[in-house]
Amino acid sequence: MTIDGHDFSARNLTFENAFDEAAHPEITNRQAVAVLTRADRIVFDNVRFLGNQDTLYVNSPAADVPARVYLRKCYVEGDVDFIFGRATAVFDRCRVHSLDRGSATNNGYVTAASTSIANPYGFLFSESTLTGTAPAGTVHLGRPWHPSNDPNAIAQVLIRDSKLGAHIIGAAPWTDFGAFSWRDARYAEYANRGPGAVASVDRPQLDAAAAAAMTPEAYLAGADGWNPIR
Repeated sequence: MTIDGHDFSARNLTFENAFDEAAHPEITNRQAVAVLTRADRIVFDNVRFLGNQDTLYVNSPAADVPARVYLRKCYVEGDVDFIFGRATAVFDRCRVHSLDRGSATNNGYVTAASTSIANPYGFLFSESTLTGTAPAGTVHLGRPWHPSNDPNAIAQVLIRDSKLGAHIIGAAPWTDFGAFSWRDARYAEYANRGPGAVASVDRPQLDAAAAAAMTPEAYLAGADGWNPIR
């Protein structure tokens, strides 16, 4: 489903791409986008997004045009880059579930943000829960996507006040995307807990002062003061 209209909202629904990977081994590019958004001020309330690779594509009309998406108490599942794009998206009290791809070492990436360098706000996961059926220590939090090698696509992702399951890689959960280093992206965590939230030099953390300014309200306000949070 593609959403191009501003001020769209959906409540108590499931969006699913039910492509069966196991039944089609002859298909090698197995992306399964369930929803693509390209508009501003979108609200999903108690909505499920089901797919595998590239489940939820939160984008904007153009690289230099911001778009905001608010997801409240939603459920998103997938494996590779299953939450991706350049929109500003707040995942508020959501469950984000990583599927098992059958690998002993790499079962995918939760995010592949492509935030414009001009936009301070990309993806925010607040008071959310990251779960998974993948083995312990086999899922990355994200990698920086640069569409068409765009140097101005500098991923911004903050995961805060959330519970991270054991499936998340502990020491280095952020990783490179091709030639693009995760260290050049804007990745951070704050006050996370759970077996997947461990202390590491390769896990940038916000201090309390910085975290106080990086709230769902700040991400979504924009020039018009939009506040759909409830």
